[in-house]
Amino acid sequence: MKNFVGRDIPDCLLAGGREVYQGKNAKDGVYFTKAGPRVRRCEKPVETKVVPTLKEALLRCGAHDGMTVSFHHHLRDGDYVVNLTVATLFEELGLKDITIAATSLGSAHDPVAEYIRQGKVVGIQTSGIRGKVGEAVSRGELKTPAVIRSHGGRPRAIEAGELHIDIAFVAAPTADSMGNCRGVGGKSDCGSLGYAMTDARFADHVVVVTDTLVPFPNYPASVEAIDVDCVVVVDSIGDPKKIASAAARMTENPRDLMMAESAARVMAATPYFRDGFSFQTGVGGPSLAVNRFLTPLMEERGIQMGWAIGGICTSMVEMLKQGLVGQIIDVQDFDLGAVESIHRTPGHYEMSASQYANPANKGAFVNRLDFVILSALEIDVDFNVNVLTGSDGVLRGAPGGHPDTAAGSKCCIIVTPLVRGRMATVCDHVVTVTTPGDCVDVLVTDYGVAVNPLRADLIACLDAAGIPHVTIQSLRDRAYGIVGVPDELQWQDKVVAVVEARDGTILDVVRQIKPYTFDGTATP
Repeated sequence: MKNFVGRDIPDCLLAGGREVYQGKNAKDGVYFTKAGPRVRRCEKPVETKVVPTLKEALLRCGAHDGMTVSFHHHLRDGDYVVNLTVATLFEELGLKDITIAATSLGSAHDPVAEYIRQGKVVGIQTSGIRGKVGEAVSRGELKTPAVIRSHGGRPRAIEAGELHIDIAFVAAPTADSMGNCRGVGGKSDCGSLGYAMTDARFADHVVVVTDTLVPFPNYPASVEAIDVDCVVVVDSIGDPKKIASAAARMTENPRDLMMAESAARVMAATPYFRDGFSFQTGVGGPSLAVNRFLTPLMEERGIQMGWAIGGICTSMVEMLKQGLVGQIIDVQDFDLGAVESIHRTPGHYEMSASQYANPANKGAFVNRLDFVILSALEIDVDFNVNVLTGSDGVLRGAPGGHPDTAAGSKCCIIVTPLVRGRMATVCDHVVTVTTPGDCVDVLVTDYGVAVNPLRADLIACLDAAGIPHVTIQSLRDRAYGIVGVPDELQWQDKVVAVVEARDGTILDVVRQIKPYTFDGTATP
């Protein structure tokens, strides 16, 4: 069956009432009953929930074959807790048939790929998949298709009972003996713990893993003791220096800065650029750089940004300190400047992933966004965006909050170069649709600006401001003129990953790639 964006979804995936994507607002107004965790009453007072080892915590929480365990990725490529836990599950307890439901998996979690190959990890549900885990899934080594959800789609699935977590593991920079934990105050500070909050509320059991035990009560707590079963103290939960990736650093590339300035000018040409406007930027270099060009435009008009959300970087914190932003509402910190700011800078607050982007609650923050600036691996002539699979078809990215903010904002601007290396970024058809074109409004490249024809109002705004723009088809032609038309990827029949739209419908599938060495050469 073909869905709203023209992707062919196999009928076998539609069993049990599953549906294909029908458009960004198709599920508005639909009721559902929230799922609840299995809760063990605890009336007898206890002095501590600290147990000596992860193994002991797993035994107390009833660890068993076939269960689902969850993790959050606030320490990003510096995380140690996933690997510590899976080693305990398989090497010490000898468990099997485990599903890992992580908010994101990166190169820090490469050891998980071996457990996939051995058949011990049989399911992956995540908002991001990179490194050797992405390669293993792309090769078809996972027994069941991976499920890829956005940062808003994940808490929606948990709250609806579609993703049931047996044990949630919270990597906590600080925790007290009862399990009240925070993302600040220890030696492995990560700032916000927004992605762990929904897991802790809805999982049957919760294990807090910390490297800094602090006196009770550790307040205000991001995850509260009322949801926690065990606390485990380890030598280190991770390396905070690896929170910031290269993509999350401010660019000095002239091409990126030119695109960032163009994006800021597009923003200023719309009616949404007014006192109190709301804003989020992605972590790509050009999109982050928009912040520096907004400042003079805001000062020129005498306006202030009302609030900013999302993954937060130092540049946004500096705007808060300068009085250019009223409040920052933070679900994840992308660098140490943001980590140091949360709970310390007035106006910088923490929120859960559900508050941030869940489309099935009564008012996620993304639905009040005026602007979002996002990057893309590729974008096609229908404005569909791919941020998940590389040009070789390998899973090496993350939808993250991209689809959520694009759908919720009044103006979604994609900032990306026309070509990367020898690959066209603007193309006929993206490899995988992760953000549907009906959610994307403007494309800014180093060769020009294109506006989605669905947004005639924005076309009129750019015309009135004297900002030139072209069709996205002309940008595609320019890209192909530079690097040539790419050869079509060769796929096998097996579906290795299902990409869910944020409302839980099926947006796209990723099929197993032809035998491949992952160094750019095909195998016989």
